[in-house]
Amino acid sequence: MSSLPPSLPQRAGAWVRTSVTLKLLSIALLLGLLLIPSSMVESLITERAANRDAATADISAQWGGAQLLLGPVLVLPYTATETTTENGKSVTTSRTHYACMLPDTLASTGELLPERRHRGIYEAVVYRARLRVRGVFRAPALADLGVRPADVRWGEAFVALGLSDLKGIRNGLTLSWDGQAHPFEPGVPDAAVLPAGSAPSVSTQVATVVEERQRYSRSSSDPEDGGPGATANGLSALVPLPDAAALALPHRFTLDLDLNGSTGLLVAPLGRQTTLHLTAPWADPSFIGAFLPVRRTLGEQQFAADWRVFHLNRNYPQHWRTDAERPNVDGSTFGVRLLVPVNEYQKTMRTAKYALLPLGLTFLVFFFVELLNRRRIHPFQYLLVGLALIIFYVLLLALAEQMPFNAAYALAAATIVGLVTAYAAASFRQRQPTLATAGVLALVYGFVFVVLQLQDYALLVGSIGLVVVLAVVMYLSRNINWYATEAVEQASPGS
Repeated sequence: MSSLPPSLPQRAGAWVRTSVTLKLLSIALLLGLLLIPSSMVESLITERAANRDAATADISAQWGGAQLLLGPVLVLPYTATETTTENGKSVTTSRTHYACMLPDTLASTGELLPERRHRGIYEAVVYRARLRVRGVFRAPALADLGVRPADVRWGEAFVALGLSDLKGIRNGLTLSWDGQAHPFEPGVPDAAVLPAGSAPSVSTQVATVVEERQRYSRSSSDPEDGGPGATANGLSALVPLPDAAALALPHRFTLDLDLNGSTGLLVAPLGRQTTLHLTAPWADPSFIGAFLPVRRTLGEQQFAADWRVFHLNRNYPQHWRTDAERPNVDGSTFGVRLLVPVNEYQKTMRTAKYALLPLGLTFLVFFFVELLNRRRIHPFQYLLVGLALIIFYVLLLALAEQMPFNAAYALAAATIVGLVTAYAAASFRQRQPTLATAGVLALVYGFVFVVLQLQDYALLVGSIGLVVVLAVVMYLSRNINWYATEAVEQASPGS
């Protein structure tokens, strides 16, 4: 008596168990689901980087923040008389305004002495800056400023200096003006006597640095700039002048600064010719701002850099009045940022961008084992392997906070490759598929590590690697008759 043909539910069950197409769809679904925890890992990396930046900001708040040096600026107070009409009567009022003049030459030389400070597991770079600022003021005619000599209060003339963080000052500041000492006092009578400008950020995240470069590249008149930059804290030193004739003479000044700061130092090119010479025992400087050094020397343990900027290289004048718009120097400042050589968060984030590569290739190995060896692998087994590959990034992040990134990467990769290989050996019970799984994972993690080391050629090498991977998969699957395979597998349960 012949057996009855299988019923519809039996055929449907057999198709679900043996269909290659359904298996591919389930693998694709699992890959899509595993991208959710992968994105959560990227959020975790961002959160840890934010915690590090918060620790850096906390250290900077106590030591001294990123510094922007503005000045010096020669300021002349003058009385402006204004006549208005109120209730049919003329009312005359007097207001104090300020005429601000920038130096003809501004030359600064200095040394940065970096230190590493720790808050828990986080590291921040702070520095002590010893700077000598010198130059010459050659003031323009008052007629060019629209100010009458009789309105100027000559005895109240002063030199203003701007710093981003006054907590960093380590010594009493004294201005040498024509050979005479004039001490600085805190505060300026009007914030507009100093240009507007912003110090470098304490953050080292990629997005913040990109935004900072965009800020440097914009002029103060750009509509996206959002108005003037932050106002630096002001200091002032009284330099009384007898009259307009004394103003017309060249005045030489010298100023010695001893500052605490963190992350970076920026200088505004306020002279007709501005020069800056900086040295530091630091091997990884990042030259930031609108201008690169005209000369630089990078050694294994130190660097030296020289800048030269002319007033024609910037877009604001040598003088202004406080009753008009003050200049914004953000588009012309320049200086240096002291980089921590290894940024584990940036590298871990770049590694996490390749999460789909080990997932896809490992699942592909498992699928070929199913297809060629007629060994069924449950979707739950795929899921366990996928979660192990996702945990690699969490393990890498945790280890990179405690040890050098390369060592952390090697340890995390060896752990996950060993775990997945052991699970594959227990599941396949065959030597060749197990070795293929271990080899694929080792190659993938090795490839990603090489790409991480190639800053300039990462895209090129990554693209070539993906093409090679696709070519290998096409070669291995060239002789598979997908429809015949599926038909045989569906027919075998009922035969």
